[in-house]
Amino acid sequence: MYTQALNARDAVAEAGPEEAGRHARFQARIEAEERIEPNDWMPEAYRRTLVRQISQHAHSEIVGMLPEGNWITRAPSLKRKAALLAKVQDEAGHGLYLYAAAETLGVAREDLVDQLLDGRAKYSSIFNYPTLTWADIGAIGWLVDGAAIMNQIPLCRCSYGPYARAMIRICKEESFHQRQGYEIMLTLCRGTPEQKAMAQDALNRWWWPCLMMFGPPDSESQHSEQSARWKIKRFSNDELRQKFVDATVPQGHHLGLAFPDPELAYDAETGHWRFGAIDWEEFRQVLAGNGPCNRQRMRQRRDAHAAGAWVREAALAHAGKRARRASAEAGPASAAA
Repeated sequence: MYTQALNARDAVAEAGPEEAGRHARFQARIEAEERIEPNDWMPEAYRRTLVRQISQHAHSEIVGMLPEGNWITRAPSLKRKAALLAKVQDEAGHGLYLYAAAETLGVAREDLVDQLLDGRAKYSSIFNYPTLTWADIGAIGWLVDGAAIMNQIPLCRCSYGPYARAMIRICKEESFHQRQGYEIMLTLCRGTPEQKAMAQDALNRWWWPCLMMFGPPDSESQHSEQSARWKIKRFSNDELRQKFVDATVPQGHHLGLAFPDPELAYDAETGHWRFGAIDWEEFRQVLAGNGPCNRQRMRQRRDAHAAGAWVREAALAHAGKRARRASAEAGPASAAA
């Protein structure tokens, strides 16, 4: 990671004094907490980093609809069905906001979607795990969306304006999702012994994958140092992971649940919860496409994309028709003027 940062600085220095000056002025704006907007000059590496991060974020929102969408027709009540349907709809909207933000960097949404469908782009590892029971919907809201909020609130202060502004609304809606999930877990834990056991089982299966959501440890992260320097990220992976554990463990104890980590313990000196070693080999395998549901998720996305081709074609045809009609109507008006 340190070598990568040195190489980037060396490349700027070799580009000549004029280019180095532009980079220096850009970094000065970053240090002054100015927002970078689409028409502003930016280093190509900054643009590429944002395209990678925002598109992966957008892909995660879209793929993240699948584990929960599977339970819409099986929700235990009409109220639960309506709430889950609204949540899945929100996730679709988040994906659209983020694709739109990425497009301000000069990339086409269609190209980003193609990268997802053909396996060139990544999405969050957490969405490659199955939702086996209704309690999993509660665990996703409480844990997965809770982890997302921890990661995304600092992005509201991201140095790139369109991304930061998109995150403001997304974080508000994710907060609702987290509360909805926790309420499901609370209801189960106050229900029958079988329902509480279901909640415990969901926590057991989702806890470690949620800790992996924040990415590899700082010592192995390829992009964190430069992203922090550009103020795209405000906290490191390990810092965010610790903040999540500190916030979530007391919530779990309030539910009366036990975390699947025998090493979990409160450290009075540091004020933090210590936790055990994460299985990073599992994380790498999931990212490599070998998780429990990787193939299923991508097959579902490809099938949905193919099934929706006629909708995209119809929308393009309608837009073209409206544009031609507007052009034709503008023609006589221009001639009369």
